[in-house]
Amino acid sequence: MVGTLEKDAREEVLQAWYMDDSNEDQRLPHHREPKQFVSLEQLAKLGVLSWRLDADKYETDEELKKIREERGYSYIDFCEVCPEKLPNYEEKIKNFFEEHLHTDEEIRYCLAGSGYFDVRNHNDEWIRVWVKKGGMIVLPAGIYHRFTLDTDNYIKAMRLFVGDPIWTPFNRPHDHLPARKEYLQSFGTTQAGDHAVDTTA
Repeated sequence: MVGTLEKDAREEVLQAWYMDDSNEDQRLPHHREPKQFVSLEQLAKLGVLSWRLDADKYETDEELKKIREERGYSYIDFCEVCPEKLPNYEEKIKNFFEEHLHTDEEIRYCLAGSGYFDVRNHNDEWIRVWVKKGGMIVLPAGIYHRFTLDTDNYIKAMRLFVGDPIWTPFNRPHDHLPARKEYLQSFGTTQAGDHAVDTTA
């Protein structure tokens, strides 16, 4: 177990917190009052994995190579999300922010800029995960989630995939999909269980 004095290096590029219920601009932080942060260990209990890597040397990074080999991420490409680079920007951003799931993992490695990946916990609360340059995040198949930029309006990310990429989003509700059922079986489904996790984290 990591001691309280030993800071997790990932926390410099990945932070998470419970979101408020405000309908204000989706690009704002949306902290609760008072702020309630979520540890990376708690995220892992939801199946959300994370790493801190050196984004300036992604082409030769042995750690990235090792992760790709261990997890079978054979495919990569790059995407830039900003008003200047993304065609139909406003429409795309709205689509990204629709709550959805995928039947495969969603893997994103932030090479520049930053953005928010929002995920649902077992009590159906939103947890906002802020990913900055050097942060790599894996959302498991079957988790309900969404994405938005923050107020800097820019992210450049590497997208990774096992085999040929399938980007199909299934907007909520799609609870009947095998990927959703498998996610709930793997990472727990009961509200009481989630509270038990929170209090012992």
